[in-house]
Amino acid sequence: MSTMFSELSLKNLRLKRRKLTALGRTEAKWGLLFLSPWIIGFFLWKLLPMIASLIFSFTEFNLLHREDMHFIGLENYRLFFNDPLVGSAVKVSLSFALIALPIGIAQPILMAAMLVDGRLWARRFFTTMFYMPRIVPLVSAVYIWAGVMNARTGWFNLALESVGIPGPDWLYSVTWIYPALVIIGLWGVGDMLLYTMATMQGIPTELYEAARVDGAGRLTTFRHITLPMISPIIFYNLVLSTIGILMYFLVPFVLKGPTGDPGNSTWFFGMYLYKSAFAYSNMGYASTMAWMMFLFAIVVTIILFSTAKYWVYYAAEEA
Repeated sequence: MSTMFSELSLKNLRLKRRKLTALGRTEAKWGLLFLSPWIIGFFLWKLLPMIASLIFSFTEFNLLHREDMHFIGLENYRLFFNDPLVGSAVKVSLSFALIALPIGIAQPILMAAMLVDGRLWARRFFTTMFYMPRIVPLVSAVYIWAGVMNARTGWFNLALESVGIPGPDWLYSVTWIYPALVIIGLWGVGDMLLYTMATMQGIPTELYEAARVDGAGRLTTFRHITLPMISPIIFYNLVLSTIGILMYFLVPFVLKGPTGDPGNSTWFFGMYLYKSAFAYSNMGYASTMAWMMFLFAIVVTIILFSTAKYWVYYAAEEA
């Protein structure tokens, strides 16, 4: 009798497994079906162009004379390391990073701290207003800022002159072009602002209450509680901002064109890559530049991740 029951239970178990397996296969098929547009798009617009650019980097490929494309080995890479214009572009990109990165990381933190403060009037209104510029297309925003920063008719200089301060030449001065680019970049801080606000709102209130009992002031609690607790989102912003500056191109291109003016101060690495590909039609060398940028971004990201263990705090790891 027991043998018969055991055989029946085994049969039921096998039937259940078959049903679960069939259900899993059906779900997998539907999942792949819904993912197929993204998968096809990834292969067509991401993976294949990357493979093609890697192949082009080992060739002499001029867009105007495609029939003359031929393999030249590592010649483009040798030229890259001996090109003085590459050195100039890297210097400009790093100089801008030293200014833009600290401001771009500090601004969403300070704004989020202000908006999270319960004593701020109309907090939701200000949060919405600070995020709204993020939905404006970047090219349109750059043209708006070009008008605002016009040396003669721009609102910035008109406001400064109304209080007796002579306005600078924002867009045509080597001294002021970087501050202008930083201000334009801060226009789209909305996403990072929301991430930072959400992280701050998730900090346990017991930590602040205990700090107040111990007599800690607002600056002390911000330094020893808020900053460590939001360090993961700061790290996230640092990595994305660093990679973004390495690929920085669209804003200076729309604002100043591919010339690098004023005084080559906007001759970013991305600008030189663009000119190599579409102004000089040297697609082989441009592909080499793109891959060197990609490898440099990987190295920088690895370095940043290696430093994270010294200053990024994850509460879950302590639990």
